[in-house]
Amino acid sequence: MSKKRITIIGAGPGGYVAGIKAAKLGADVTVIEKDKLGGTCLNKGCIPTKALLSSSEVLEIIKKAKSYGIILEGEIKADIDAIIERKNKIIERLNKGIDLLFNKNGVKIIKGKGEILNNREVKVIKENGAEERIKSDAIIIATGSSPRRIPLFPFDEKRVLTSDEILDLRYIPKSILIVGAGVIGCEFAMFYKGLGTDVTLVEMLDRALSTEDFEISKEIEKIFKKKKIKLYTKSKITEVKINENEVEVSLEDGKIIKAEVMLVAVGRKANIEEIGLERVGVNTEKGRIVVNEKMQTNVDGIYAIGDVIPSIQLAHVASFEGICAVENIMGKESIMDYTAVPHTIFTEPEIGAVGLTEEQALQKGYNISIGRFYFRGLGKGQASGKLDGFVKIVADQDNDKILGAHIIGPNATDLVHEIAVAITCGLKVSEVAEVVHSHPTFSEAVMEAIHDIHGQSIHNV
Repeated sequence: MSKKRITIIGAGPGGYVAGIKAAKLGADVTVIEKDKLGGTCLNKGCIPTKALLSSSEVLEIIKKAKSYGIILEGEIKADIDAIIERKNKIIERLNKGIDLLFNKNGVKIIKGKGEILNNREVKVIKENGAEERIKSDAIIIATGSSPRRIPLFPFDEKRVLTSDEILDLRYIPKSILIVGAGVIGCEFAMFYKGLGTDVTLVEMLDRALSTEDFEISKEIEKIFKKKKIKLYTKSKITEVKINENEVEVSLEDGKIIKAEVMLVAVGRKANIEEIGLERVGVNTEKGRIVVNEKMQTNVDGIYAIGDVIPSIQLAHVASFEGICAVENIMGKESIMDYTAVPHTIFTEPEIGAVGLTEEQALQKGYNISIGRFYFRGLGKGQASGKLDGFVKIVADQDNDKILGAHIIGPNATDLVHEIAVAITCGLKVSEVAEVVHSHPTFSEAVMEAIHDIHGQSIHNV
């Protein structure tokens, strides 16, 4: 019996994971990628931004050394060239890691642009202009997304930048204006503030991180104020001018903001153009590919995953969607479940969330209970000097099930997974409350918030 042949267009966190999973299940796999392995996440998103943020975090810790009883002498400053080179080396190592995994698992990689000819054939236009046609039993579209470029903003890759170009900015601007107080905008705000840049955020909606629980938004705005990051909410930009040494922005209320550099972080656009969707009749809606819970499009044998579909735009989601698609192709029925998908934001302090926000739970008609605990109430928080933030747990009062968790504070991006497991397994508050947590740890804040739901938190004031 011949192997099932699978062709994957795109080697981001969706495509490369799907390719390796398919190979492990016995398929003959070809992955087509026109750029570097790892997609946006590895090359222009998750990994490089975390590398940059790690550098600014170290700088901020060093500046606070005296408060920990450590005396440093001499000038302390950031070397932006060294920071960027470190970031680039990390990306290069991880690129090579994916290549190694492909070789180990027998996944064939073709560099070039993929175009679907029919539901069983893909054409590849290679880097040298040559063409190759690949026949397969199934095709997975994993072409990802790119920063949205709105005509209002005169992108010149010098003063007005997207999140792609700013990753290689070789100087520390005296001031930066960031358009959009979503995840990307807030993370870059923290990075540049850590380096000493004067930071201004402009957001059209009424709060920063508008998709988060409202208490998380309120807390991050308090932290922005403490860090002297200026935030303008409910503010619409009407005009942008590039002057000789600055960008000048006009707001609808008449306010003028000037900055050395502008970062536009107002969402991303799915990369679905010129890949043959119209030719084969794949349905799209609002710029994204329509799929069912098995990642199937309306065309037999064609699947889509990651940022090209209207799901949660996160690298780990794309990876699990890739696994789901492959399992269905290989004959194992698999359904993608988004109920307990955690998401994280690498501000300082970090944010981690999973499940329903308080507002969402109320809108769905749940009779809810809330548990909270603040990190300043922990021995570990006091000992480490990390006092900002809290854990908030949302539960169903009628059946004691956990509906969501929202954490802002130290290690929040890791702590949230404890509740992700609880929601996935359908655990009750009373069951999670029986878990013994080590002392002194930040995870005790999760334990205390769980206990607080039933009014049993020992250390809550």
